[in-house]
Amino acid sequence: MSKFKYDVKDINLADKGLSHIKWADREMPVLRQIRERFAKEKPLRGVRISACLHVTTETANLMHTLKAGGADVVVCASNPLSTQDDVAAALVQHYGVPVSYTHLRAHETVLDLVCRLLLAKKNKIDINIKHKNKVQISNQIT
Repeated sequence: MSKFKYDVKDINLADKGLSHIKWADREMPVLRQIRERFAKEKPLRGVRISACLHVTTETANLMHTLKAGGADVVVCASNPLSTQDDVAAALVQHYGVPVSYTHLRAHETVLDLVCRLLLAKKNKIDINIKHKNKVQISNQIT
């Protein structure tokens, strides 16, 4: 089990998800090269990133790359219906990325869920990546 907080459908799907993430990684050579460079240089050390995106193999490889660069990353699915359950579990289990998507409370939006996840980590966020290619960078994002 992961030591990180998470809210995924079935953590036991992690190994299956890892194989899917690695398969997709073979088709993403540029991102893989960036990840290798990031792993050496750690240009994102100390940066906190929240992402509200579709949780797919492509997203997983991006989160893996950001984490390799030293970033502290959390993910919330922008659409639980399109989330690949095995990939979400692999992000938690194999990459140490907290993921949340299964339990929206009454009258809660996905943004509320992201905030709840972030508060659980007690971190301020430096970069916020949102669905539909919106990126917000700030020293004071809450």
